[in-house]
Amino acid sequence: MKKFLSTIFILIMFTGIQTLADDAADAKAFFNKYVNAANTYSTTIPNFYSPNAKIIRQVVKPDGSLVNVSTNTSTYMKQLKLGQATAKLRKYKNTYRNITVTKVANGYKVSAERQPTGETYWLKTYQIVQKQPNGDWKVIEELMQTKEQIFLRYAK
Repeated sequence: MKKFLSTIFILIMFTGIQTLADDAADAKAFFNKYVNAANTYSTTIPNFYSPNAKIIRQVVKPDGSLVNVSTNTSTYMKQLKLGQATAKLRKYKNTYRNITVTKVANGYKVSAERQPTGETYWLKTYQIVQKQPNGDWKVIEELMQTKEQIFLRYAK
């Protein structure tokens, strides 16, 4: 009986660990789909975000100091739509490296370094993604560093 219970316990543990591993892999796959959609200027980008996502642009000032500029999903989507046409004309894309996935209380944090087209520097970024009851994944929080000083006009 003791051997049977031990076997059941091990199976339950393995199943739980496997589920976490599967969810982490799904979170990374979701991030990769997002990157592809963003780099192809897809109109599906809004579908990747929760309607109440926390969006943070962390402006890297010339002196190296950081300023966080937060916005809501609706405002961000309006800004994104305006910027997509220019980005497409410039063939702007982002390259990502050092992608890691970490379990956090409210989902999975996908962290990476991002390099904009034509630049030599790398900027920090992360998304907290959460599996929805219907099985879809959504961004519920995003921080992306930028050197674009124009975002400072939105700082509060």
